Amino acid sequence: MAVGVDIEDISRFKDKSEEFIDRIFTDLEQEYCCKFSKPESHFAARFCAKEAVIKALTALNITGVQFNEIEVFHNENKCPQIRILKKLDKNINFQLSLSHDRSKAIAFVTAEEQ
Repeated sequence: MAVGVDIEDISRFKDKSEEFIDRIFTDLEQEYCCKFSKPESHFAARFCAKEAVIKALTALNITGVQFNEIEVFHNENKCPQIRILKKLDKNINFQLSLSHDRSKAIAFVTAEEQ
């Protein structure tokens, strides 16, 4: 099993360019974040999740996954989940925890080969 964690200042995600948003976040993530009055909090948390996933994958010797190939979505219980949008050589099970307050967002990820 491998872990990854990331923390970011939410202010970094306020008024980001459309080009940046499109390069980092999937359409599903953009739709989710933009329905809130402060989308930057949700973009920051998802960015943290993507960074944490890359760290965990790197610990499992899996490289080359881009930000927009990692998608954060919610399952039927409204729990955040990770989906990799490219074919990996290994089957990986992820667990994700997200949190944010007024100024910081954080994500913690575990990744385990199945």
